[in-house]
Amino acid sequence: MDEKEVYNKELLDNLLLNNDIDKFREEFLSMHTYEQSEYFEDSDNEIHQKMYHLLSPKEVADFFDQLEIDDDEYEEIFDQMKVNYAANILEDMSYDNAVDIMNHLSKRKIATLLAIMDKDDAKEIKALMHYEEDTAGGIMTTEYISLKTTTPVKEGLLLVKEQAPEAETIYVIFAVNDDKQLVGVLSLRDLIVAENDDYIEDIMSERVVSVNVADDQEDVAQTMRDYDFIALPVVDYQDHLLGIITIDDILDVMDEEALEDYSGLAGVSDIDSTDDSIVKTASKRLPWLLILTFLGMITATILGSFEDTLEKVALLAAFIPIISGMSGNSGTQSLAVSVRNITTGEVENQSKFKITLREAGAGFLSGLVCAIVLFTIIMILYRTPLLGLIVAGSLTIAMTVGTIMGSIIPLIMNKLKIDPAVASGPFITTINDIVSMLIYFGLATTFMSYLI
Repeated sequence: MDEKEVYNKELLDNLLLNNDIDKFREEFLSMHTYEQSEYFEDSDNEIHQKMYHLLSPKEVADFFDQLEIDDDEYEEIFDQMKVNYAANILEDMSYDNAVDIMNHLSKRKIATLLAIMDKDDAKEIKALMHYEEDTAGGIMTTEYISLKTTTPVKEGLLLVKEQAPEAETIYVIFAVNDDKQLVGVLSLRDLIVAENDDYIEDIMSERVVSVNVADDQEDVAQTMRDYDFIALPVVDYQDHLLGIITIDDILDVMDEEALEDYSGLAGVSDIDSTDDSIVKTASKRLPWLLILTFLGMITATILGSFEDTLEKVALLAAFIPIISGMSGNSGTQSLAVSVRNITTGEVENQSKFKITLREAGAGFLSGLVCAIVLFTIIMILYRTPLLGLIVAGSLTIAMTVGTIMGSIIPLIMNKLKIDPAVASGPFITTINDIVSMLIYFGLATTFMSYLI
């Protein structure tokens, strides 16, 4: 059994293939829904068909909420189901998760499924599908518990019990007025310990943190992280309560945004899947590689323009990898810190000038220490003080400039509303190669007469 596998796949497969229905259901339904989804993902179409035959739509919906498969696989999976069965699965899922799946199906299939679904479920799902996928509206659910401010506590407890089976969470309850505007929030504990003759408006907190339905999901995730909420209300521009976003959805958003940032820093358009074909994998990486190829030609042109300098002092070529490499490394380090600060929102509370100045100082100090070490090595090996000073000086300046570039480019991109992760490591490294070569050979050419 696989190290990460916490269920016996071989046992489940044998039970299914031998049509041992009762034992399969007993074994499968005793598993956590995450384990059920893992088993489904690891199984082929033959196993899927037997599962559809033995499990109710509700039982399948429970683990479909936790599926983690490629977006284009949903169409194939739903093609293998009977239409009525598929519609019943989506009805029994959380509305937000059902919408996530339906957004990856063909328009024809969506229309068919919505036509078959219960009218109320179809209405809720259609309403959520109108919102942009990466906004608060795109990740919210309409399955929440709300009470009017004029509701007595005793009646409120009964209403919570009535709404609980369909709600994503029962621990946070939202208070609304007669116009369904969000005016307060309370916990289940607040409701339980309150006096029966109290009203919701007496025990609710009026300090409500909410997000707008059009807010970017990354901003929503930041708000959730800042306040440590398990559920966050979503409102329109008139503060009407439209839905809630729960912590499980935000964890998915954080994971998605982290993958996007990592992709950008790695210089690829998207993280490669192990199932991607060679052509698909190459197509994801080629755009940046082609850009970097043209930028690399600039570096080659610079080296060619200093051909005379290299002919006269060939030893200069030995230190090109060190200077360009260290400049790129320092820039990448600064870039990672800058992108992290932007992503977590820390940069909003700090002066951009102070951030850049701090990074420049760190780059200069790091460059100076590395330069002293390199100067010492050159003196021991080559006994050429002037060459050592040129290399050390170039290294210090190149690392300082590289650090500033790595810090300031993401800030500029963020100001222009461009994803700062696009300022990828390879991009910063190549730019710093160009700058460091100009610095190095500029200094070498200036002091050429003393080197010969």
